[in-house]
Amino acid sequence: MARFAACLAPTPERSAGHLAAMGAAVRHEVGGGGAAGGGAVRTPHLALVTDEPGYAAGPFAAYGRTAVGEVTLHNRPDLLEALTVAGDPAPPGCPDGELLLRCWVRIGAAGIRAAEGMFALAVHEPAEGGGGGPGELVLIRDHMGARTLFYARADDTWAAATSLRALRRWPALVAAGGTGLDLAAVRSFLTFAYLPGEETLLRGVREVLPGRCLRLAADGTVTETHYWEPEERLEAQLEGRLEERLEERLPGGGDADASPAPYVLRLRELLEEATAMRLPPGEDVGVLLSGGVDSSLVTALAAKLHDHPVHTYSISFGGELPNELGYSGLVATHCRTRHRILTVSGAAVAARLAEAAALLDSPVGDPLTVPNLMLAEAVAGDGLRVVLNGEGGDPVFGGPKNLPMLVQEMHRRRDDLPGGIPYGASEHEDIRATAYLRSYRKCFTDLPDLLTPEALHALAPLPAPQRHVTPYLRPEARDGRMDHLLNQLLHCNLRTKGAHHILTKVERLTASQSVQGRSPLFDRRVVDHAFATPPRWKLNGATEKWVLKEAVRDLLPDTVVDRPKSGMRVPVQQWLGGPLRELADDLLLGREARARGLFRPDTVRAWLRGEGALLPRQGGKLWLVLTLELWLRAYDIS
Repeated sequence: MARFAACLAPTPERSAGHLAAMGAAVRHEVGGGGAAGGGAVRTPHLALVTDEPGYAAGPFAAYGRTAVGEVTLHNRPDLLEALTVAGDPAPPGCPDGELLLRCWVRIGAAGIRAAEGMFALAVHEPAEGGGGGPGELVLIRDHMGARTLFYARADDTWAAATSLRALRRWPALVAAGGTGLDLAAVRSFLTFAYLPGEETLLRGVREVLPGRCLRLAADGTVTETHYWEPEERLEAQLEGRLEERLEERLPGGGDADASPAPYVLRLRELLEEATAMRLPPGEDVGVLLSGGVDSSLVTALAAKLHDHPVHTYSISFGGELPNELGYSGLVATHCRTRHRILTVSGAAVAARLAEAAALLDSPVGDPLTVPNLMLAEAVAGDGLRVVLNGEGGDPVFGGPKNLPMLVQEMHRRRDDLPGGIPYGASEHEDIRATAYLRSYRKCFTDLPDLLTPEALHALAPLPAPQRHVTPYLRPEARDGRMDHLLNQLLHCNLRTKGAHHILTKVERLTASQSVQGRSPLFDRRVVDHAFATPPRWKLNGATEKWVLKEAVRDLLPDTVVDRPKSGMRVPVQQWLGGPLRELADDLLLGREARARGLFRPDTVRAWLRGEGALLPRQGGKLWLVLTLELWLRAYDIS
């Protein structure tokens, strides 16, 4: 188990020195793999970070390039065939990282776009013409963002790593003041409960965005390429006002009312293929089963397609709380899985919250982090290496988060904007983006009372958090842009919460137990199909994710397919008033937190006492502050 780091310095010796200072295991001598050959290599530019859990391998070589990566490919046969068609078959047994490198060098961006999997890859490309220069460093992140990749520049050197800790301890960056706290990122976290874009909490460290390829040159310039981005490709455009579209039901004929059957049938094919390619051959597989339709359909598909037993896992917070155990038990019985229910106590959450926060590259204000970690431990304890989940249904097919935005859009008038200027005027506040931030119901509206005057003053000139969502909700004219509001919302959900919360949380917590968490609903082809499906078949009247439900209706009981989404009630308020109360008091009102100067002690104290007008979401907001404090301490950031 390891993660990786890469450096591009003026000389190979300096690259090796920087990597060693970050705690990476450097192999100094270059060897193996000729101009067109492959194999393990020793290079001063790329190394493994062996003290953290991850799936890094390498360095390896092909065509004169060297690379290191955390690469898990689900469609190896397709990529092997593509290389054969290109006239350069990969050697037998070629590991996933080397195979992806070969696709990049031999086929280019199309080779990466054709890959289906979870990957972060760093490629060192030598100077053109075999000169003595340092060459370039190329960073590639998978389509959806399942694996993270960070980069920074200091001392005329580029450094990149899948480990944020490696960059945190990079002496050159520390000396340049690049590892201090980024206040804009703090505001983003408190607004979203995760970091929604390329910023990190470390000043000077950025994150490679999903579906992107970054070329870092020795002179400090950065060239970014979008090798894949979801596009709206509808065969028939729906017309009419938003209110009319929301009221539409089944089709009545005509081009705009084409039958949904082709979309349903093709989605079913893609779901089966996406699930099948993620099943581990010859091994049992696990599924995290909440009881909702998304995890239930993945369970049903795994049970149908896999030739080994399927194990399912559900969470309970105690029988006195509302839960979905009846639904998950029904699905487990229906699909004949080996089912386990894991009971999570408040005491266990209090004891392990700091540990869970420390495993994440960026904080996630999700009270399910400890339960997710305990589930990963249960999966590993049963000897499984792969666990599937149903994540992706809401951001891809239209879950309930979009409804408040759709209602808000229906009631917004021209006079909501100064002077009655139509929506989209750049010189005025982006009302749609602000409404989106408010819909999260986190700390966005509480920032004036929560942050200290000094923090607010420092934030005043910095870009507002709306910048993370405006490109999706108010897209500029470009080929393939999303024209339908629902698709704009889904695109935003996919590229913010999907990439920077859901997928990365699953990856880090499962990797800590040497388990791979895989998400069939985030499959690239499934996503492409979702954005080629008319919006009315995703949100059909008041039925959310309609096309997804219809695609699997024959696999599950109607009570599961047609149930309203309720979600699991996490007893955050009870935890904060019980097992976590002392920890929260000590952390948030203690000397270290006060010295950091972020939060007003009087506001935090009032929240801890249950005062103010925050109910019923007071616990969730206080949870963000606590999570952030624990993460900052784990990374020793002042």
